[in-house]
Amino acid sequence: MACRPPDSGSYTVVIIPFRTSLCSLDAFRFFLWVKRLRDLEKEKDALCSGLEILEKARLWYLQRLKENRVRQDNTERNGGVVSCQEGAAEAWSCLLRSRIQRVNGSLGSVMSEPSVCSGSPSLPDAVADSNLRWHNTVLTKEVSDKNRQIFKLELDKDALVEQLNELQAH
Repeated sequence: MACRPPDSGSYTVVIIPFRTSLCSLDAFRFFLWVKRLRDLEKEKDALCSGLEILEKARLWYLQRLKENRVRQDNTERNGGVVSCQEGAAEAWSCLLRSRIQRVNGSLGSVMSEPSVCSGSPSLPDAVADSNLRWHNTVLTKEVSDKNRQIFKLELDKDALVEQLNELQAH
């Protein structure tokens, strides 16, 4: 019988004496049964640990959603004007979004069992997909930065043209 002390991470195995030899088929079956019980206990512990992590992650996701809604409301109230601090926050948001997508993909691959989904991507395909997603995220951020720079330059140009017009009018 396999048992685990409540306050310990180790497993102990209690061997029931056999009337026959320890090399008998019954002893071997018993050993395999105890080994299987130990493996199931370890799997159960890993699953319970995973549930705890998922619950913390769920709460974290909910908090990020609330923060995202607040930022959206603030952006809508400000009319879409972006400050330097918000630009830094956007860069952080881009990195965070990439990491969240990676975690979501990993969780999805853990939950899809090979026997159920025979068309699941192989590890090299998953790595290539992850790399493409990362590059796409980086390129999207760069395009966003360039668009912001173009917008600022256009505002500067308009201000300079306005100043020039005022100087010519005087």
